[in-house]
Amino acid sequence: MSAVATAAERANPGALPKPLFQVCLAAVVIGIVSFIGGVASDPQTAWLSFHANFIFFTMMSCGGLVLTAIYSIVGAHWPGPYRRFAESLAAFIPIAALLGVVGMFGGEYIFDWQANGAMHGKEGWLNTTRFYAMDLGLLFVMAFLAIAMLKASSRPNLRNLAENGEGFAKKMAESWTAGWKGDEEEREASKQKTAFIAPFIALVYGIGFAFFAFDQVMSMEQAWFSNLFGNFVCWGGILSAVAACAVSGLLSKDMPGFEGEITESRMHDIGKMMFAFSIFWFYLFWAQYLVIYYGNLPEETYYLRDRLGDQFLIDKGYSAAAFAKSWTNWDFSWARFQTGYGWVAMVTWACNWVLPFFVLLGQRPKKTPWIAGPIAGLLLFGLWLERNLLVWPSVVKGDMLAPFGLIQFGIAAGFIGAFLAVVLYYSRVFPTVAVSAKD
Repeated sequence: MSAVATAAERANPGALPKPLFQVCLAAVVIGIVSFIGGVASDPQTAWLSFHANFIFFTMMSCGGLVLTAIYSIVGAHWPGPYRRFAESLAAFIPIAALLGVVGMFGGEYIFDWQANGAMHGKEGWLNTTRFYAMDLGLLFVMAFLAIAMLKASSRPNLRNLAENGEGFAKKMAESWTAGWKGDEEEREASKQKTAFIAPFIALVYGIGFAFFAFDQVMSMEQAWFSNLFGNFVCWGGILSAVAACAVSGLLSKDMPGFEGEITESRMHDIGKMMFAFSIFWFYLFWAQYLVIYYGNLPEETYYLRDRLGDQFLIDKGYSAAAFAKSWTNWDFSWARFQTGYGWVAMVTWACNWVLPFFVLLGQRPKKTPWIAGPIAGLLLFGLWLERNLLVWPSVVKGDMLAPFGLIQFGIAAGFIGAFLAVVLYYSRVFPTVAVSAKD
């Protein structure tokens, strides 16, 4: 953020929107009841739903922290409150680390190698000791970095809250501003600390969480592999964080402390990020798909066939003539979308790339709340679908309705409620920064 904007910021906590917060807590209760009931009646469905939502919300919260780190590394002046929205997403990471511990108990329902043993040659990697030590370690390291980054970023703006606040927010502000050295000194120290922490966040996410994705998602199909897959999953987390920040900006436009801060220029910038990041998400998918399509090796194509159906991976045999013929006369059939998870994949493409690309192509849609807002919501829904599409077909073959049911929706509601409750509490009670508040 710019020096001018930073100097003007101060914490300005407000009351929680009680009806919405109570709805979030009710959703958490629904999620817990659905999960317990699901484990008792249909444990595989319950654990797969838990895992898909765990991946989605964990990667989105980590994506928020990475956005914060990126803004710090490049010295971005434009984000204003959008940096704070990204930080509020990162507040969920410690909860995600605890949910990762819960996920340990459902491994045999999620990972074939835990239930039936690792395939020959992968025993050294696919074993529970290495698996959980590494993945839980990454989660808790990221949680530590999140707390350190949030504290360093918000500390210069919390002094008035420590002196004049009340309740939990006041106590936290007092803790986070202990040893106060003065406004100018604290702002400079914050800049230096965030600049120091940010590269570690980027490295842990870009490298460590690529391996996290290899473990948590790719190893569900232990015979399939793609070197690009980890970064594809990580990029989806960043894209979902950008979409969530866009939604947060539109919902906060008229809130006290943010008047005049969600400008057309900033909406245009976050809209450009959604547009460009959506294209790059599809580019990463295409880079994997095209190589697999051309290679046409059964040990590679089955993974995509289970998800896209037969339409985009038609059996061409291995002759050069048959391969060439398939390109000169594309054998299209609507019926092929009924195979695998074909229609779910098509909806995912529409939400994550087709609609964002064509709708946000011009300047005006990016600046128009009633256009940019729904597109951001579509991106969030599409990326949630995509995480389910990565998880479910590895275990439940050929049933594209498997991710949808009362247990599944109940568990998803629980995750949504927990995530929104944390974001609301962090952003509305502590430290809620009023970007243009003047003393």
